Amino acid sequence: MDSPIRWLLMTYKVPADPTTKRIALWRKLKGMGAVYLQNGVCLLPRTDDHTRRLKMLEHDVTAMGGHCVILATAGLDQAQETKVIERFKADRDEQYQEFLGRCQDFEAEIAQEIAKQKFTYAELEEEDTDLKKLQIWLARIRKLDFYGAALAEQAEQRLRHCEALLDSYARQVFEANDGDH
Repeated sequence: MDSPIRWLLMTYKVPADPTTKRIALWRKLKGMGAVYLQNGVCLLPRTDDHTRRLKMLEHDVTAMGGHCVILATAGLDQAQETKVIERFKADRDEQYQEFLGRCQDFEAEIAQEIAKQKFTYAELEEEDTDLKKLQIWLARIRKLDFYGAALAEQAEQRLRHCEALLDSYARQVFEANDGDH
């Protein structure tokens, strides 16, 4: 197969103790969007950024008293490449699903404030802060969505709905407080 090299494969073994360092390493790799094929074996798309960051993590692994190997690799055939891409998509869809749940919580919170007719600037500010957190979270997930996960568009639409909902709530807050100024 004449496929170009597509991924970086990192295998590592670190001492069991202290667990905080091992967990920190795992979090860094997951935060980069790595998929784990098994314990201590993960893949990332081959980019200059990922190469640089994995080399820095190699240094961290060595400092922990462990060892690490980083390889450039490709799938044996299209079926293997598809399996890997599906793993990346499944990981992102899991994150999108969690995001969608938080959007649902945000929508319920706005509905509750409207039902209670709690049209205060303090509440609006709190909801605005929550929306900003959703926007940042979705941007982080999108950055790691290397292959276009199935729930990406639904998450985008749900965020736009949350933004529109907050705009509507803000208008109600402004209208309710117009007589106060």
